[in-house]
Amino acid sequence: MEFVRHLLVFLHLLGMGVLVGAFLVQRRSPDVVNKGWLHGAGLQLVTGIALMGLSPLTGAEYNHVKLGVKLVVLVVITGLAFLYTARKQNPGWLPQALVGLVVLNVGLAVFWT
Repeated sequence: MEFVRHLLVFLHLLGMGVLVGAFLVQRRSPDVVNKGWLHGAGLQLVTGIALMGLSPLTGAEYNHVKLGVKLVVLVVITGLAFLYTARKQNPGWLPQALVGLVVLNVGLAVFWT
């Protein structure tokens, strides 16, 4: 079971990497929101829920308030990306807002104990 938990943590971190990569790709064409935002957020969501669901089997203790706040931030990222993916022109603040939310989520994960 420990291997499964490590695999999920690995995939969760990969999802964060996809979100950072989506920002870097976004800088080349700021008018169109790329689908990397949705893929990274989806991977983070699925692996985060799986990690939380497996916590009774792995003996891991999680702060549920922290995870709830992180989930809300991730839902906002997903909502903004989903809303603006279909549009041809997007506001200039969108890429910075998305990467700011990603950095906020990483900061919450690292510094909120």
